[in-house]
Amino acid sequence: MPEPVAYLLTGLPGAGKSTYARALERAGVTRLSVDDRLVAAHGRLGKDYPEEDHLELLCPVVARVRRDLADLLEAGVSVVLDHGLGRRAERDDYKRLVTAHGGRWRLVHFPVDHDELLRRLAVRNADATVGRITPEVLAWIAERSEDPVGEGEELPDPSLTARRD
Repeated sequence: MPEPVAYLLTGLPGAGKSTYARALERAGVTRLSVDDRLVAAHGRLGKDYPEEDHLELLCPVVARVRRDLADLLEAGVSVVLDHGLGRRAERDDYKRLVTAHGGRWRLVHFPVDHDELLRRLAVRNADATVGRITPEVLAWIAERSEDPVGEGEELPDPSLTARRD
């Protein structure tokens, strides 16, 4: 059986990670979306629950996704983790998890200009089906994020990054 691949995505909200993950899903890769599971369990950020509750609600969802990721890799299934891994320590932890469960990782980085992120988020925030990410929340996330440098990162395949959804 070929070694399963775990696509680990890093980039700020609005960078195109979910669009990319859905394209991989259409190509047969199993998509694990932290945001989708969070919405299913608690609703939408800033619309159904306040921003200050987000981290507390997020932790158990991420723990469940990690278990599912490990189980899928052990079953030989390739996976895309639709979740922004913003810190090097977090990325390193997921790389170890992937390797420990029989997979190989690909770290895909989505660098996008801040003004473009704000533009994309304004469009996204108008969509009633998704959570709201304010400029202040984006700034908070950006301050705590680290771009990957020398971590084996790659840019997304351009054929998969065209926005289709």
